[in-house]
Amino acid sequence: MRALLLAAGLGTRLRPLTNTLPKCLVPIHGRPLLDYWFDLLLPAGIERTLVNTSYLPDQVRAHVAASPWRDRVDLAHETELLGTGGTVLANRDWFGPGPILVAHADNLTDFDVAGLARAHAERPHGCAITMLAFRTDMPHLCGILELDPRGVVRQFHEKVSNPPGNLANGAVYIFEPEVVARIEALGKPVVDLSTEVIPGFINRILAVEHRGYHRDIGNIESLELANREYPLVADGGSRQARDQGLRRTGVGC
Repeated sequence: MRALLLAAGLGTRLRPLTNTLPKCLVPIHGRPLLDYWFDLLLPAGIERTLVNTSYLPDQVRAHVAASPWRDRVDLAHETELLGTGGTVLANRDWFGPGPILVAHADNLTDFDVAGLARAHAERPHGCAITMLAFRTDMPHLCGILELDPRGVVRQFHEKVSNPPGNLANGAVYIFEPEVVARIEALGKPVVDLSTEVIPGFINRILAVEHRGYHRDIGNIESLELANREYPLVADGGSRQARDQGLRRTGVGC
């Protein structure tokens, strides 16, 4: 399987840090966020990963060129942002004919990549998407999921004031090729996954709950929290959390 890391955003909520630094390179304990993604995906069965760039692309190119994973990382530059779905569409030939993993790379997470792939392979009949889900402490800022007994998404509540629960979309997906075909059928280059594509697959999305660490690094507060919390994961806290059934939560989605 190949993976797309959506990393081209402007990071406006992280200013002034992102005035001179692309969002995907913001540091957690001195390491750029993008490195955490490479270390998560590439040892876990992902063949290659594609990173889209737009804002301050030269910094991303230089960073990837110096990475130990550089031989398995490709870059796709967008002069104008295409939206999350538009990026998938523009790079459909790179993915090949099988399922693909697509992730918003502004999250810091330690989910089980191989486990998500296994869940997708064993998904209920008719499902075209497998979605990572997590428990959030601020559900009104997230896309909240309602599931049927099989774990299939039957309703999706996007950032509503009083959502019916706290199980949130973790913005990591495995797509079957028909999802890319659906994006193409929209007939336009700029497409948003969360508003224009995902809702069309309600009752065809398997949600897999992640009980480890998952935080959106979308603003300065979240970045500061990640820098305080994540050493616990590095010391094995995440594994212990999963074993004990505990959940580390995210501020946003």
